[in-house]
Amino acid sequence: MTIAEGGCLCSKIRYQVSAPPTHLTVCHCKFCQRATGGAYMVEPIFAKSNLSILEGTLRTYAHVSEGSGKSVFVHFCEDCGTKIHLSFERFPDAVGIYAGTFDDPNWYNVAPDETKHIFLGVAQKGTIIPAGVKTYERHARTNDEVPEISHVFEHPHAISMFPH
Repeated sequence: MTIAEGGCLCSKIRYQVSAPPTHLTVCHCKFCQRATGGAYMVEPIFAKSNLSILEGTLRTYAHVSEGSGKSVFVHFCEDCGTKIHLSFERFPDAVGIYAGTFDDPNWYNVAPDETKHIFLGVAQKGTIIPAGVKTYERHARTNDEVPEISHVFEHPHAISMFPH
């Protein structure tokens, strides 16, 4: 069952997901800033088994995360360079899709209880964080999978420095 489809700029890569995302991560780390060319990456997370590549062949770039020391794999179109999704050594059963590659990037739920903003400690100044979502100075869990303490802003918050 297809829930949503997407693809790259040149249309040589087409994919589909067969279930809604398990949650939404908005990542403000330096890697995501460089990978997107923006202030953060909007990354709906899916079970790896729910992603199917319909057309084309993806290339893969392996990058060692500064945070975890584990590999993050960027899957992209070799023709136009569009990044489609990430897979993770740390989370082998999950993929994070670059949200802007969906044909309709507004199809999935972004409820506050299903959303988290991570790596606010290096977020670009002036970035607005919505009220009511869990935020973390770094990742939401340590490398040993211990949950980190989250902070929830009562009102929209402009990043100047993460509250300690």
